Amino acid sequence: MIDATAAEGLGVRAFIDLGTNSIRLVIVRYMPGGTHSVVNQRKEVVRLGEDEFIDNYLQSGAMRRAALVCRKFAEMARANGAQEIVTVATSATREARNRREFVRLLREEAGLEAHTISGREEARLIYQGVSSGIHMGDRSALFIDIGGGSTELIIGDQHEHADLDSMKLGAIRLTSMFFMPDESEPVSDERYALIQQYVRNAAVRTVQRFQERGFDMAVGSSGTIENLADVAVRRFEGRPRTRHDVVTFEQIREVASMLRRLPLEERRAVPGINPDRADIIVAGSAILQTLMEEFEVAELSVSDRGLREGLIVDYMARSHPNLLREMTVRERSVLRLGRACGFDEPHARAVAGLATGLFDSARELRLHKYGERERELLGHAAMLHDIGALLSYTDHHRHTYYLIRNADLLGFDQTEIETVAAIARFHRKGYPRKQRPEFASLGKKSRRVVRPLAVFLRLAENLDRSHAGLVSGAALRELPDGTIALELACADECHLELWGAEGNSKVFERAFGRPLVVRANLRPSLDAHR
Repeated sequence: MIDATAAEGLGVRAFIDLGTNSIRLVIVRYMPGGTHSVVNQRKEVVRLGEDEFIDNYLQSGAMRRAALVCRKFAEMARANGAQEIVTVATSATREARNRREFVRLLREEAGLEAHTISGREEARLIYQGVSSGIHMGDRSALFIDIGGGSTELIIGDQHEHADLDSMKLGAIRLTSMFFMPDESEPVSDERYALIQQYVRNAAVRTVQRFQERGFDMAVGSSGTIENLADVAVRRFEGRPRTRHDVVTFEQIREVASMLRRLPLEERRAVPGINPDRADIIVAGSAILQTLMEEFEVAELSVSDRGLREGLIVDYMARSHPNLLREMTVRERSVLRLGRACGFDEPHARAVAGLATGLFDSARELRLHKYGERERELLGHAAMLHDIGALLSYTDHHRHTYYLIRNADLLGFDQTEIETVAAIARFHRKGYPRKQRPEFASLGKKSRRVVRPLAVFLRLAENLDRSHAGLVSGAALRELPDGTIALELACADECHLELWGAEGNSKVFERAFGRPLVVRANLRPSLDAHR
């Protein structure tokens, strides 16, 4: 059981990631139960590692740009009530011979105490950030993060990493090694092949070690990979990329070929590209293409999370080491959305418990053949079924659908989000049928899932109609004549709940083809009654 007060003392914290290419800020408010909300976030391209990797000296202009941005970020964080600003510096700073001078400049100009982290620690934090935002189940993954100065590789599952490494391969580093300053011509096949061979040589031992471990999927993060995916999706799908898109090796190879054949100014105008990355994207694409070749990765999931999110998760884990282990990525994401909408959490938890209880007893009766995945989606829909009341209680089921459908729910794919939204939508007013757009937009498989699960949620919602927790348990039983009985355990008179359940008996019969009767017993639990 999660201690709801465990994170109350953390309050507002800010995190600054001093990367080789960009500086990122995120300000978060930690909330009870291990969740957090983002108060503000910013990103500025400063090119801290510009012209550094030849002699390992940070340039004075780059240091001044970084110090100015950090001062602005620190002022913003303090204005938002941040009690602490955690600042970490990565590849460009850790390799610089004059890093102490830079750290001192940050202290004097911005009032920040920057901590330079190792490559392996950077990889660990990236893993923390990315894995906490995806649902992997029992699969393991290869994580690839291409920064400006280094590339981090990690093998891990949902809960812990098995191996990690940091290589001196970055988009800015390789650009400075293989291109002249201000070079703007197309890149020849010969030079691109030379960059790829350099990447192969630098990564060979890590690739061999990781291949021995094996993995089930691959996940890419960082601005370079996101930008290449943006270009690929626009080029092959003709639309903006979404958080759930997957890119293929063939798409990355074709995008890389197209980009390197363009002069810099034309490269900047390619749909989906970030113009600020146009000068370093060819080197970045060479790193990604080569690693996908070496690891034989056919498809790559793309994450918009990384080191910055890893700092958030790591801070919570260090402050309350037992808290995050008790919640999955999906549970934290659902809870965060519910609390952001001001939902009635005790009621939501009561309805979720009743709905999954009905699901379980119906499965025992073979009224359906669904498993743990569908049970989990039902529980999440039950937790969020009333969040639409934030906008208006009238038709709040429709508002709930909209909020879930458009929420950034971490750990879910788009089909799962649509399914959860539809289950919650039909917890009242209307049966899920094709004439209703929220139902018609679903795939055939999802429509089959939504119908019975929405009925369980509708019944469960009515069993806590008074929001008083009067029904402590509910289960479906088969009577000798084939009728299904909904047995309720009530600690007190529960007439409102009883009427509500009886009012949905026809909906149950329509979904399952069996008549339903409702029976209430003044018992603390169904087990005691039986």
